[in-house]
Amino acid sequence: MEGAGKIKGNSDHFPIAIYEDSPFYRKKLCISSRKICSCPPNHLNCLTPKEWIKSQLGVWRFAYEKRDIRDKKLHPATFPLAMARKVISLFTHEGELVLDPFVGSGTTLVAACELKRNAVGFDLQRKYIDLCEKRLQEVRGLFHEPSCQQIAIEDDAMNIPIYLNKESISLVWTSPPYANLLNRERKNKSRRFRKNEQYGKIEQYSQDPRDLGTMTLESYTKRIGDIFERILPLLRPKAHCVINVADMWWENKRITIHVAIIEELRARGYELRNIIIWDRTNIVNRVGIFGWPSNYITMGTTFEYILDFWKPE
Repeated sequence: MEGAGKIKGNSDHFPIAIYEDSPFYRKKLCISSRKICSCPPNHLNCLTPKEWIKSQLGVWRFAYEKRDIRDKKLHPATFPLAMARKVISLFTHEGELVLDPFVGSGTTLVAACELKRNAVGFDLQRKYIDLCEKRLQEVRGLFHEPSCQQIAIEDDAMNIPIYLNKESISLVWTSPPYANLLNRERKNKSRRFRKNEQYGKIEQYSQDPRDLGTMTLESYTKRIGDIFERILPLLRPKAHCVINVADMWWENKRITIHVAIIEELRARGYELRNIIIWDRTNIVNRVGIFGWPSNYITMGTTFEYILDFWKPE
């Protein structure tokens, strides 16, 4: 594949993308995690009081923009750049290090570049690392801070400790795959009437057995726990770990993925601080009438959870 194994980026930096056949593969990254702003040491972020109070509302809304990835043929589940920017701005200073264990289309890395944060993202699929690389090359010409790096790595999230130092991460921000719940045909009415080829599609990530998107909910939950337990020592004390996740319906039963993740991460040493609702009603297309007149169902497509944990001191 084009780009595989090549050292890309500035000569004094790591490449934008690291593949399995790269000389940097499974080597410790020399990436900065020190803030470059002038904020006092006791400040959580660089926000003004006015910006801070807006973030305290427990329901968030975002709009997609031109540079967002909306094509499900490129990636089956993406979140807006605006959401990544908000989370990164809220929990880090300029120059600090952000980690996305399931980087997908690279939205976290693009937002980090815009906000002058260092960032590393991991994904099993080479096609997604290629997509990250393409998007970073485009955005760096507009926003790149020379002292900051954003790197996409083709590797299993279980191997993150190989690359990063202990207590170097100021924020984990990610939206993981939803177990094997995407590995089924889409038959719902709202998709049936759209003209975007989604009806009947199976929006799976891959069939790699290591991929969270292929696992049962029980295996998925344990794997999530294993990954985040390995990440925990890499976090600074009181560093935040923010996870975007949705519940889903499966054979007329609500699958509470957010509850499973909360319980698992608490068992692995994380402390839950906040639950924020991502209100998606402003970006949802036509919604079919489900359950009427006898079975009430709240539409999972209209909201998702943003779970905010931190590493206790």
